[in-house]
Amino acid sequence: MTEQHDSKTLWHGRFAGGPADELMAYTASLPFDQRLWLDDINCSRAHVKGLAHVSILTNDERDAVLAALQTVENEMSSGAFVYAPSDEDIHTAVERRVTEICGAPGAKLHTGRSRNDQSVTGLRLWCKREVPKVIDRIIAIQETLLARATEAGVGDDAVYLPGYTHVQRAQPVLLAHHLLAHGWAFGRDIERLRDALKRADVSPLGAGALAGSSLPLDPLFTARELGFAQPFENSLDAVSDRDFVAEILFGLSMVAIHLSRIGEEWVLWTSDEFGFAVLDDAYATGSSMLPQKKNADIAELARGKAGRVIGDLVGLLTTLKGLPLAYNRDLQEDKEPLFDAMDQVSLALAALNGMIATARFVPERMKSAADAPTMAATDLAEFLVRAGTPFRDAHAIVGALVLTKKAWDDMSPATQAAMRTASEKAGVQIRAKARQEVEEAVDAMKKRGLVVNRPNPEQMREWQAFATALYPRIRGAMVPADTFDEVFAHLKAYRTSKGQ
Repeated sequence: MTEQHDSKTLWHGRFAGGPADELMAYTASLPFDQRLWLDDINCSRAHVKGLAHVSILTNDERDAVLAALQTVENEMSSGAFVYAPSDEDIHTAVERRVTEICGAPGAKLHTGRSRNDQSVTGLRLWCKREVPKVIDRIIAIQETLLARATEAGVGDDAVYLPGYTHVQRAQPVLLAHHLLAHGWAFGRDIERLRDALKRADVSPLGAGALAGSSLPLDPLFTARELGFAQPFENSLDAVSDRDFVAEILFGLSMVAIHLSRIGEEWVLWTSDEFGFAVLDDAYATGSSMLPQKKNADIAELARGKAGRVIGDLVGLLTTLKGLPLAYNRDLQEDKEPLFDAMDQVSLALAALNGMIATARFVPERMKSAADAPTMAATDLAEFLVRAGTPFRDAHAIVGALVLTKKAWDDMSPATQAAMRTASEKAGVQIRAKARQEVEEAVDAMKKRGLVVNRPNPEQMREWQAFATALYPRIRGAMVPADTFDEVFAHLKAYRTSKGQ
C-alpha cells in the first residue's frame, strides 16, 4: 500500500491527504536545487522588504523574518542546517525553517508570491553570480595562451609548426599565431556569455503564479533590492521564460566545443608520431598495464565532455519546445542541465589551463615537420605568380614538382613517359581553361561598366625586372636553393617556348 506523508506541503489545503512517497520522490528537486540556497534567501529578503515597503508587513514583522533568514543563512553556510522529509525543494526548506524560528511572521513570508516567480528569480540570481566566474576562467586560459605565445616569439627565431587543413600539413605558421587563434575563439565565448547575462538581468519577482497579485506589490522595488537591471514587463512571460538558460547553455556549449578542439590538437601533439609537446607529469596519467604510457587524459576528456554539455543544451531545448504558457512543471528540468554544463565547463577550463601552462613544447620537432619541402608549395606558386605566371599555371607547375621526387623515381621508364605525355596534355587543357575563365571574368566586368586596363609590354618588362631583383632574397631564404633553381629553370624554359 502506498504510504502517505504526514508533513504538510505548501499546497496541502486543497487536498484531503498527504502526497504519496512515489510522488515526492519523483517530483522533489531538493537534491539539485539546494545550490540555490543563498539566492533563495536573498530573494526572500527582498520580498519581505517589499512587503513592508507597501505596508503588508509591519516593520517588526519584517525585522523578525529578516533575522530568521540570517539564522538560516548561517546554518546553511556552516552545514548545520537540517532538512525535513517534507522539504521538496530549497524554497520549502527555507520557508519552513524561517517559520520555525520566528513563528507567525514567518508564515507571512510567502505572501504575494508563488514558487513560479520565486524559483526563476533565484535561478536568475544564481546565473548573475556564477556565469562571471566562468568568464574569469576563460580569461585565465586566454592569458595562458598569450603567455605561451609570447614565449614562442614572432621574430626570426620564432617557433613555427605546420598549419593543417583536413589534418594534413598545409602551410607553416607561427606557434604564437596558432595559440592565439584559440584565444580569439574564447573572446567570442566571453562576448556571448556577457550578452546572455543582459537578458538574464530581469527580476520576475511579483509575477506570482502567472498573473501577478491583487496585493499592492512593487516589483521595481524588489528588482532594485536584488540588483536587477529591471523588473519583468509581462507576468506570463516572466514565469515561463527560460530563454536566458538556453542562451547561457549555448554559450557554455561553444566554450566546450572550443576546449574540445584544443583537446583534439593536444592528443595529436603529445603523441610520439607528432612529438610537438610533452605534458607535465601533474597533468597526465599513465596506464594500468602499459608502463611506458603517458596519456593526455585531460585533452581526451575535453572532447568527451563537450558532447555532454551539448546534450545539456539539446535536452533543455527539447523540453521547452512543447510548453504552452505559462508555468509548467517541466520547467523544473531547467536547473540540472545548467548546473551540469556550468560544472563541466568550469572544471575543463581549469584543467586545460594547467595542462597548457605547464607543458613543454618541442620546437625542433615542430620546425622539422614545417620544413618539409612540400610545405613551401603555396609560397612557391605565389612566387611564380609574382614573376608573371598565371596562378593556374603556377599551381600545375608546383603540383608536378611535389609529385616528382620519390613517386617519379619509383616509376618505370614507360610509366614516366606516359605521365609526361598526360601532363603535357593536361597542362595545355589547364592553361586553356584558365585563360578562358580569365577572359570570361574580364568580359563580365566590362558588361558591368568596369574599365579593364591591361599592362603594356613596357610595364610587363618593368614588373618582371622588379621580380627578378627579388630572386636573390628569396633563393635559399624563403625557398630552398635547389628547389628554387629547378623551378626557375622550368620557368625560363616555359618563357622561351612562348617567345618571352
